[in-house]
Amino acid sequence: MTSHPRDEERRWWKEAVVYQIYPRSFKDSDGDGVGDIPGIIEKADYLADLGVDCIWLNPVYESPNADNGYDIADYRAIMDEFGTMDDWEQLRDELHKRDIKLIMDLVVNHTSDEHAWFLNSRASTDNEFREYYWWREGRDPEETDLDPEVYDTPDDVNEVPPNDWESFFGGPAWSYDEDSGEWYLHLFDRKQPDLNWENEAVRDEVFEMMEWWLQKGIDGFRMDVINLISKPEGLPDTDPENDIETIDRAVNGPNVHDYLGEMRERVLEPDFLSVGEMIGAPMPMETARQYVTPGPEGDGLSMIFHFEHVLVDRGDDALELTEWTLPDLKAIFDRWQDGLAEAGWNSLYFNNHDQPRQVSRYGNDSEYRRESAKLLATLLHTLRGTPYIYQGEELGMTNYPFESLDDFRDVATLNPIRSALEAGEIESFEAVKDRARAMSRDNARTPMQWDDSEYAGFTDPDSTPWIDVNPNKETINVEAERADQNSVWHYYRDLISLRKEHDVIVYGDYDPLTPGHESLWAYTRTLGDDSLLVVLNFSDDETQFESPEDLKGANAEILISNYEADVSDVADAVLRPWEARVYDLR
Repeated sequence: MTSHPRDEERRWWKEAVVYQIYPRSFKDSDGDGVGDIPGIIEKADYLADLGVDCIWLNPVYESPNADNGYDIADYRAIMDEFGTMDDWEQLRDELHKRDIKLIMDLVVNHTSDEHAWFLNSRASTDNEFREYYWWREGRDPEETDLDPEVYDTPDDVNEVPPNDWESFFGGPAWSYDEDSGEWYLHLFDRKQPDLNWENEAVRDEVFEMMEWWLQKGIDGFRMDVINLISKPEGLPDTDPENDIETIDRAVNGPNVHDYLGEMRERVLEPDFLSVGEMIGAPMPMETARQYVTPGPEGDGLSMIFHFEHVLVDRGDDALELTEWTLPDLKAIFDRWQDGLAEAGWNSLYFNNHDQPRQVSRYGNDSEYRRESAKLLATLLHTLRGTPYIYQGEELGMTNYPFESLDDFRDVATLNPIRSALEAGEIESFEAVKDRARAMSRDNARTPMQWDDSEYAGFTDPDSTPWIDVNPNKETINVEAERADQNSVWHYYRDLISLRKEHDVIVYGDYDPLTPGHESLWAYTRTLGDDSLLVVLNFSDDETQFESPEDLKGANAEILISNYEADVSDVADAVLRPWEARVYDLR
């Protein structure tokens, strides 16, 4: 290691590289077309060879799969499709043997409607479980602007929901229950009722469950949509005239910091990795710092996943794409690098199970797929924060060429399109095909490409994968990447090693050099006497980097580049299409 961190406490999760596994699509061991835990165990050596330090495992709990496992029916059981608790324990042991930590997905804003809590809650309006969820009486349509025809109620029921909130998956955020004559809240699918965190019994149940998993030897949690757990008093309607939509009402509620503070005191420890997913519009930095500042002054999360940079190309509607520019993207990263420089820690990602493939979205996935995949990796692995790799990212996997609505599996894609078709807002899938292809979460969920066989080595040849394999598996796959020393996979491996060798990459100050440049992203990282210069060309064209005066004439070693490069003078370098260079300025 070079140098030492400034007056900053070292944590393993600051120095780690985290690898996210979406088990349904990683490796199928039993030929049923669905990835599973034994399949992950088979690939434990692969993960160790890549050099990652921690696995984030997407949900493997018992679930009816309305939202691919994010609708949990039993937090202390493993879904049969994925294996058994014995399998899970073996996975934990195999990872820990290889010095790889394991964090689990914590989904506690909502449960499945098949969870025992909800089944009991639904059974009676007068039992302790009723207050585990948000049950409310409906309203007289005459007293609102809502159209009762929009809502799924029996013919003899003439009422509308308690408020006008919409589900993030499309349609109303309330469903009517005929047996009790009341409505329950679900910000996502109707099979994902929201838990009522105002109820102390709910918090007790959640914290006891978290402690149970920590006792089983996990190393932390990724917390799904955790900034939704506190709802506003009275559950008020939206206010479109003042641009207040459902998401504005639902995020960062009045008691969220109290609930997370209680979680910190009862369950979390500083050496656990706790990363909170925070959905919504750009978050005020003061709020972000509250989430990640150690207690008791703050909530004590290790870091958060914000969405600002992955909304840079999104409009207001579910399938609205907008143009993005590099200065816009840089401004977002610069804001977060600066905002959490003194208090808190950044997570670094472009890909996950909810986002399209990064090389198709931010790079060039045709002529310069390899170069742009390496450039994006260079960016994320040389900023201040903890990098997250989503499975297949290390291969430069791309979006899938979806041709029909039948190709999709994701409710967040299917529901809005089906609603638009039913309402006559679009005539056919063709009207939104290009946008769906570009934006669908299913792009990230196609099977991991292990080799060039029929199903890319994901499942048996006589099986059928739960979702189609990308046809480019013939050229983009683990086997080919590992055999090619110039591949994206080897470049990721080198970046991970470089991070372990240089404290400046982990803990150094970040100083942007080209905030307004349309295609160049250049910055320095500085820690004591150590200094790095990173220069990235986000363009299909050659671009000249005009270095600052204090760097001109400086001799520098190139630590890593995605092209053959032996230039030692950083002055006025000409970068090739999608070229990335990291200079050691010592």
